[in-house]
Amino acid sequence: MSHELPVLNDTADPVTWLRTLADTAICAVHPDSLVPDLLPDPPPGRTVVVGAGKAAAAMAKALEGAWQANCPGAPLSGLVVTRYGHGLQGQEEACGLIEVLEASHPMPDDLGEQAARRMLAAVAGLGEEDRVIALISGGGSALMTLPAEGISLGDKQAINHELLRSGAPIGQMNTVRRHLSAIKGGRLAVAAHPAQVVTWLISDIPGDVAAQIASGPTLPDRTTPADALTVLERYAIAIPARVRRHLENDQSAPSPDDALFERDDSVVLARACDALTAARQAAEVAGAAVRVLGDDLEGEARELGRVHARLALEARDTTEQPLLLLSGGETSVTVRGEGRGGRNVEYLLGMFEALQGASDIYALAIDTDGIDGSEDNAGALFTPDDWRRAQQHGLAVTDYLSRNDAYTFFQALDRLIITGPTRTNVNDFRAILVLPRTP
Repeated sequence: MSHELPVLNDTADPVTWLRTLADTAICAVHPDSLVPDLLPDPPPGRTVVVGAGKAAAAMAKALEGAWQANCPGAPLSGLVVTRYGHGLQGQEEACGLIEVLEASHPMPDDLGEQAARRMLAAVAGLGEEDRVIALISGGGSALMTLPAEGISLGDKQAINHELLRSGAPIGQMNTVRRHLSAIKGGRLAVAAHPAQVVTWLISDIPGDVAAQIASGPTLPDRTTPADALTVLERYAIAIPARVRRHLENDQSAPSPDDALFERDDSVVLARACDALTAARQAAEVAGAAVRVLGDDLEGEARELGRVHARLALEARDTTEQPLLLLSGGETSVTVRGEGRGGRNVEYLLGMFEALQGASDIYALAIDTDGIDGSEDNAGALFTPDDWRRAQQHGLAVTDYLSRNDAYTFFQALDRLIITGPTRTNVNDFRAILVLPRTP
């Protein structure tokens, strides 16, 4: 799909321009354009596909289409699990060989547990002449949930709920998830041994550490159960006695140096920097100067928004041509209120409060999977005039921030961005357009 960015001139609409820019970024990291080029020759034995994440259905569809075109007659089977509403049901091009299941995200449910058990069963008994292709993307931690022995699904749900509200970075959350699991942290690859495991990943993790993406079901890492315990204690999360016993005594995680991983391979197909690169190239052709602030930014969402507001104000007073500030990564929200929102709208509201309607600055922030937190929006945007509009509507920014209610704020201004599931996921995409200051 082509998303041609209009030239930035006096007639260009900044809102339309930013929306088109976001579409360009998402298109660049969609599985349709990534998976077919990686297709290996069929092995002597079977090829079994497993996978989990918000991009899993689209990855499976792209793989199956390429397989049928290039490997006719070769056996292919398997299953992947994605978020409710992110599958391909009812679509003409839905998968026929790879089963697509749906489960809950961000809170795991019993269907995610069933999917994980079925994946372990699908790879059991494979031999050296067989191959497993694992399709892994962000969201897989919740979707492929299988509690470790002695831990209940309820335990995992309770801990996950508190982690999501704690403000912990995604890497620390995944450390906990990995060590409470019977399938993550390389355990799925152990179950598939001696078959070769090839893992294709779409990264939603700042820094793109492969073993962190969806908590690494086919990739071991060097964190320990003690590290997971430290995270829970750092954020004062209640630890059931059986969970504590597990973390104090578990030795089931495979070592990254284990010989069983020698034949395995992994490749990261897409990451935040790829989305930012596509946006930068398109913006430069359209006449903007571009500054990339980073593809792995973390921290409290509203605070990062305030920092970026200051950068935008400084740039506005010096730039002589349209300037685009781009960033990616995954911020956090420490939940203190009972409002509606995700990290991208909270980031925007923090910036909006700091700018107070400053002229010539427009901003957009979305999650590239189409879901900001657990709401129905991908994110939101704002214009300089929205400060005046908010005052006219009696919308007190400080009150909405105190309730973590940024969704409701931007909904009242009709500035939510609703894309529906994009079926990819490289996390946050943030764009600030700074126009030369008008006399």
